[in-house]
Amino acid sequence: MKVLPIAYQKQWGVNYSINDKRRDFMSDNNKKVEEKAAEIIQATETQTVKPAAAENKEFKKKKSTTWERNQRKWGWAFILPTMIGIIVLNLWPIVQTIYQSFCKVGSFGDSSFAGFANYKKMFADPEVWQSLLNTFKYAIIEVPFSIAIALILAVFLNRKMHGRTIYRAIFFLPMVVAPAAVAMVWRWLFNSEFGLLNHIFHTKINWISDPKIAVYAIAVIGVWSIIGYNMVLFLSGLQEIPRDYYEAASIDGATGVKQFFHITIPLLSPTIFFVMVTRVIGAMQVFDLIFMVMDRNSPALYKTQSLVYLFYQNSFVQNNKGYGSTIVVLLLVVIMIMTVFQNIAQKKWVHYN
Repeated sequence: MKVLPIAYQKQWGVNYSINDKRRDFMSDNNKKVEEKAAEIIQATETQTVKPAAAENKEFKKKKSTTWERNQRKWGWAFILPTMIGIIVLNLWPIVQTIYQSFCKVGSFGDSSFAGFANYKKMFADPEVWQSLLNTFKYAIIEVPFSIAIALILAVFLNRKMHGRTIYRAIFFLPMVVAPAAVAMVWRWLFNSEFGLLNHIFHTKINWISDPKIAVYAIAVIGVWSIIGYNMVLFLSGLQEIPRDYYEAASIDGATGVKQFFHITIPLLSPTIFFVMVTRVIGAMQVFDLIFMVMDRNSPALYKTQSLVYLFYQNSFVQNNKGYGSTIVVLLLVVIMIMTVFQNIAQKKWVHYN
């Protein structure tokens, strides 16, 4: 290491080496470079960040146009009637029904809280469970048969054929006929003495007065009444399936049956699922057919009445609305459970495009 002469050290009062000076010089230069870099970075941030923040403030301060405000107002104007209808006609009655199931309602509308007394009575009432069993029997017959027959009819009527529109109108006709007229016609068909069915089959079967078969006779009427509605839904789904699939399958030698099970059913499965869910709910709520076809004093009424019919008897005939509300809550729970299971099962067989 070189050391400055003693004279220089004495003259300038310096007592460190040249390397020490060089290190201090480099340190001063580094500080200047760092300061210069900091100034450049600060200037860059000032040019980029500040304008962006200013733009955000301007965007926040920017008011919506008159057209946008009108769009929001019209949107709420279209939504509000539906929301009010759902709340007033669906949600509020459900809340009121659940509340009344815990009350004892008098003849003049006065109610008093009864706790779980109605539920204890319901679970111990054999008529409730018999009505639930009758409802299940009706649904087991009505739902699968109405879907299967309507699907087959829809497939045939989806083809090019003469009089297709007339056939569609004929099958849909039961949906537009008054339920009272339907009940009158079927009561005549099921009459044990001069009914058409007994005349054709040369029998004397008590179709609607025999406790063993009355519920199935009612289910036949339900199938006949709903086929047209299901058929229209299936027709709309079939028309959405591209014809290219069927043409390609025909070229490969697939028969009509194979095309039905490998093309039609998978592509129509969303519509089938929708029809199934709605029909299960409708079958569990059956009332009008039983009310108009069955006599009040019929020996088969106990083996035929549904939960909704039992609710009607307790709420409006016997004027026991608290107990009737409890029966409706039971029906609501059963339908919700069945719908949940259907939604879980549809993940395995429903194919969405």
